[in-house]
Order: sequence, then C-alpha cells, then structure tokens
Amino acid sequence: MKQTLAHGGWHSWISAADVAQTATRPGDLIVDGLDVYVSESRPKEAGRAAIVKLWPARPLPAPQEVLPPPFSARSRVHEYGGGAFSVRGGNLVFVNDSDQALYLRGPGERPRRLSPLLSGGQRRFAEPVIDALRERVLCVVEEHLDAGREPENVIAAVGFGSRTGRFEVLFSGQHFYASLRLSPDGKRLAWLSWRHPRMPWDGTELWVVELDPRGLPRAPERIAGGTSESVFQPEWDTQGGLFFISDRSGYWNLYRWDSSGTKPLCPRPADFGVPQWVFGLSTYCLLPDGDLLCCLTENGTWRLARRSHTTGDLRILDLPYTEYGSLRAAPGGAVLLVASPTASTTLMHFDIQTEQLSSLRGFGTWTAASDTSPSEGAARFSQPVAIEYPTSDGARAHGLFYPPLNPDYQGPSDERPPLLVRCHGGPTSQATTGLSLRTQYWTSRGFALLEVNYRGSSGYGRAYRDALRGQWGVAEVEDCIAGALYLAHRGLVDRSRLCISGGSAGGYTSLMALTLHDVFAAGAIYYGVSDLSALARDTHKFESRYLDGLVGPYPEMKALYAERSPLYHMDRLRRPVAFFHGAQDKVTPPNQATAIVAAIDRKGLPVAFLSFPEEGHGFRHAETIRRTLDGEYYFYCRIFGITPLSAPEPIEIRNLGASSQRT
Repeated sequence: MKQTLAHGGWHSWISAADVAQTATRPGDLIVDGLDVYVSESRPKEAGRAAIVKLWPARPLPAPQEVLPPPFSARSRVHEYGGGAFSVRGGNLVFVNDSDQALYLRGPGERPRRLSPLLSGGQRRFAEPVIDALRERVLCVVEEHLDAGREPENVIAAVGFGSRTGRFEVLFSGQHFYASLRLSPDGKRLAWLSWRHPRMPWDGTELWVVELDPRGLPRAPERIAGGTSESVFQPEWDTQGGLFFISDRSGYWNLYRWDSSGTKPLCPRPADFGVPQWVFGLSTYCLLPDGDLLCCLTENGTWRLARRSHTTGDLRILDLPYTEYGSLRAAPGGAVLLVASPTASTTLMHFDIQTEQLSSLRGFGTWTAASDTSPSEGAARFSQPVAIEYPTSDGARAHGLFYPPLNPDYQGPSDERPPLLVRCHGGPTSQATTGLSLRTQYWTSRGFALLEVNYRGSSGYGRAYRDALRGQWGVAEVEDCIAGALYLAHRGLVDRSRLCISGGSAGGYTSLMALTLHDVFAAGAIYYGVSDLSALARDTHKFESRYLDGLVGPYPEMKALYAERSPLYHMDRLRRPVAFFHGAQDKVTPPNQATAIVAAIDRKGLPVAFLSFPEEGHGFRHAETIRRTLDGEYYFYCRIFGITPLSAPEPIEIRNLGASSQRT
C-alpha cells in the first residue's frame, strides 16, 4: 500500500550519485569491416572519452577497450566537437583531448602523434577521414594561431606512413567546414561549408570536387544549399551518387544527386535531420541491399523507417523505441543508438532480414533500470505525455509532461505537486523521450516535470525553428510560462510552486523568465547567459554571430541586447536563484554567472552559487553532476519548505538566514 506523503519529499531509490555514475554518454560510432567502435564519455574517469570495440556479427568475448588512458578521444573544434576518431583496416586515428593533436594507433601499438604539436591546442582537428591510398588523413582543422584574430577553419590533409608529419591545406576561405566524405573509389570529396552569420541549421552549402591521382583538388562544384537552405549529412553510394538531407521543402528531407541532377526520395512533412551542433551526426545509412534505413520525427516523435531502393516506398518499422540516431551500415544490417521512456540509450544491431534490434551495449544504464521489463518500467518510471498548448501571438507550443510517480508514495488528495520546468539548450535542440534517470530523480521524489519544446526547437520543421528568429528571450520564455500555467490551470501542478531550470541557452531562458515575469517561484541556472552584450563580445567563433539571427546584429542593436539581458533588469527580479558554472567554460564565460550572482546578492535575495574549477561548458565529472543535482534539490526544498525523507547534501544559500545551513 502506498504511503501518503507531501509531494517533493518522497524517498527515492535513485540518488544523485546513481545519476552521476550512470551518466556515461555515447559519442561517435564507426564501423570498420566486421567491427564496431563507439566512444563513450565517462564521468567516473573525469569525463574521459574512451573508445570501445564490439563484434556484432561474431560471438566473441566482452567489448574491448582500444584507447588506453590517459588518452581521450575528444575534439574541441567549434568547442562542441564530435567526429573525434575514425578507423580503417584496424588503424585508429583520433583527436586527443589534452593537446588536440591527431594520433594514429595501429593494431596492438601505442598511439603515436601524426600532426605537428602546437602548444595549447592551437591547431585542432575534427572528423578525420582516412585516405589509405594516399597515406593521409583528411580533416576539418581549426587554427588558433593568432590570439588577436578569429580562428581560421580549413580542410587539410595530415600524412602518415611515408608522409608522416606532412600538413597540407586543401581548402580555405569559408568560415566553417563539416561532413567530409570521400567517395568509395577515392576520386571525389564532398563537404559542407557555411559563413557568418549563419548557423548550420540556417544555411549551408554542399560541395563536390574531383581529386587528381595525387589527391589534389580540381574545381569544386556546389550542388545544393545556400543562405536559406540547410543541408545535412552527405553520403556517397557505390554508383557515384550522393545522398543528402535538405530543408528546401520546409522540412529536412532526403535527396539524391548524380550527374543527371537532384531528386527527392520521400517527401513528407517530417524532419530526417537534426541541428549540426557537433560533427559526426548520422540519421540515415545505406543498407547492404541498397535500401535506406533512416529515422524521422513528425511533431516531435522519432521513428525508424526503411526506404526501398526498388519501389521508393518508405515504410515505418514497428519497434518499441521512441529515439533513434547514429545510424551506420554494418554486417548484416546496421548499428544505431535507440532509447525509449523505459530504456536508456542502447547501442543496437538492426538485422536486415528480420528487421529486429538486438542489444550490443547500454549507456546510462543502472541495474535497477536495465533489469526492469517494459511493464515494470511503466509502473516505476514516470512516462512522458506529449502536450500541445496555446501560447502568445496565437501560436502553439509543445512539451513533454512527466507526472510524479513512485510505487511507494502518493501525494495528499488536496495537494498538487511542485512543477519543475526544464528548458533545453541550443535553443535549437529538442527534448526527447528516452529514459533519463535525471528526470526520474525528480518525479520519484514527488515533483512534476515539464520539458518544453518551445518555438525554435528542432523536430517540427523549419517554420517552427525559425519562429525564434529575432525573438530569443521573448517567444521561448512565453512558451515556458504558458506551459507551466497550462498545467496549473488544469489542476495538475501547484501554481504557487513553479520552478524553472536550464543549461546554456536554457539557462538564459530560465533566467529571463525569473527576472521579467512573476510566474516561477524559484530557479536554477546551469552555465547560462545573463548579459547578451557580453556574450556577443566574448564567445567562441562557432557562435560568435549566432545572436545576429536570434536577437539582431551587434553593436547596431545594442539597446535591444540590454533589453533582453537579465543583468540589466535586477530591479525586477524578486525570486531566489541557484547558479552552477564551470570555471573553464569558453562558450558562456564564468563572468556571465559571477556578475549576476553579485547583483542578486546586493539585492539581498536568496542566491546560491557553485563554481567548478575543472569543468567547461556542460558538466562531465561524476562528482560535479552529483553535487549540482543534489544542490538544486536542496535549494528547492529550502525555498518551498519541503522536508525530504532523504536529505541531500546542503549548499550555501546566501540571504536566506542562518537556518539555511540546516537540512
């Protein structure tokens, strides 16, 4: 029988330490012959990105680690990285995190550096493509050679074997490059490029160039894309055709180009692509029989589909998952990452004959979760409910609502739960439905949780994505507020105990909601933005002109930047806020947090601030993840007067009085 207890203080079987210890995240996924390689970021090892080798087609022993510590396969190109390694013929080429140099590890060998070593990661590499015929690795390179100038991005070749140490720039002149693809015969190279002030989801160009026998490029040809067309993930086939995804129709759809021209493959109002925040993303692959295996989202729901190469028909597959990504062709079918509301991210093998999935390796798993059947999971884990609701200007917004759920507790019949509104980053990202122990941490304690896919989010077509242009700090804030009030008006949550939290761009949205509106009672900001002008002046190259589209050009619209900056509206802030920031953050520098914390402290409002010396943008260390999650919970408990059965570790809350130091 369930015990009746006030919401928010329930004892949970999920601790913050559990969340931290199971926060291993998959990164790049590469197939080499019969072998599959996957990188994984490990909080237990201070965020080191290890590489693991698996054998889906052969009954061999447990997965093998192929990258010895202290090596860590992580690129810092665009700061967010991705595309940090490649494998061909058992030879592993990877970008090492600590020096950003390019390394080669042959089978059974120690890694050896290929690229000339420059101090302080001045030359960074991403998306290595092994060109074995010419003994070289093609890469995207970001050079930080002059501290007074913007870094330069190029496409370059780094030699190995008899060409070891040779560095040669092949293409330059564009602000950004991505998605290098060498044709199977090695005769042509495809890539994406774009220029300021566009982001890759705004407009990119797809280029193809023929290579001479020495590998030198001839005249490149632009075959798709432009200032208002976003192209994503080009892939060659064996007939010399090039597949790619474009949003020219208003949705990221699939196309194929060859010498006869370009044709759409399966036009429909669905997104087959995602925003290119990192390198190495893949939402489709060519199966061994010529069919396309692809994932697509319609109104925010992801599904897996198969397109016949003979009939052109697209068939949605009946599978029990709601998230798909990182698709790669593999022996007997494909490998990919999947998740569902009761299953955390898992590396699976897709069988081309049976169209069934078999598990290869789990990520973010936890014994109690991984041993839970779907029916048991439905009783133990809160399930997302997709909601669509009216917001400002007659628009509609989307979200995922998680009601509180714990098999051992229920709230009093006359009490509604506190609501935590969580804002994803980007702001072009998307809240998805895979099992997250971080989400269940809250719902199992008696909190309701709303993940908002506000205007500007991906997964709903280009028009919805573009609805945030010029409106950042306004439209998405209104969507978060409207979602919270929508649930409160329906009696699902406590109107007096609404709180909001987010990281990066989501932190900015949360802070704007707390500062300029009187809806949320408290909030937590993870590496968020408080001063847009400071961000425009002091951020990394990839996002240095991002605000041109989200707000307007700077400094021409400096007054609007101040209007949209929480730091300049401290007179309107009346709510307690907790801040968590990494001292090494290059995306939103630490002064974004320290300036506003000092301003709140001067006002005498309750405020908490935890800074982490070894963290950057996005927390990777297990202890940081544990400390911040428990710290946020402790903060809300103190603000809302919740007495938890399992008290989290306290954090200092200034201006709350001496009692704030007691649990």
